[in-house]
Amino acid sequence: MAGRFVYWMNVSVDLRIERALNEQGGGDWMRIGEPLHREFNARARAMSLMVEGRTIYETMEAFWPAARDDESLPDFMREYGEIWTSMPKVLVSRTRDSAGHNTRVIGGDDAVEQLARLRAQSDGDIGVGGATLATSLLRAGLLDELLLFTHPVVLGTGRPLFDAHDEPVELDLIEQASFDQGVTMHRYAVRGVRDTGAVA
Repeated sequence: MAGRFVYWMNVSVDLRIERALNEQGGGDWMRIGEPLHREFNARARAMSLMVEGRTIYETMEAFWPAARDDESLPDFMREYGEIWTSMPKVLVSRTRDSAGHNTRVIGGDDAVEQLARLRAQSDGDIGVGGATLATSLLRAGLLDELLLFTHPVVLGTGRPLFDAHDEPVELDLIEQASFDQGVTMHRYAVRGVRDTGAVA
């Protein structure tokens, strides 16, 4: 069975992923306490692979490798640093040709075709980080699931969950949960995703 591309994102109630430009997961509107972070750790560890766009990768790269051994941080943050640095990763970028921390780089005009082959050759859940990348996979019919952690705030402005996409996307709810501070998790399967790794 082919792997599954799972777009994992923190969102507001109105499906914004950042309020300020290049906030990249650091917005003060997010309510990430210890129980939720431990949930992130468990889900990240269960992934077989992570695929990230350049902006989100460089945000992660700037913090998590050092966090792994930073004794001033709580153990659950150090744990995530260990998970991120050790996890096999793919960086999708037109401007970088190398990366550390168990990461290989793909890019060029055929990046989506390369990702389709990667999906076909993989097993398990493949975490997808970054709206640009997720939108490209959605348009290609390759995005299998959404894993959304919804924070109880309406931002009213800012970057949406997907870049410009004007076609309806039908979903099936396959899992839900609640966490501290009013955060909820909803996991959806995207209807009509092709089982093959081919790109039309």
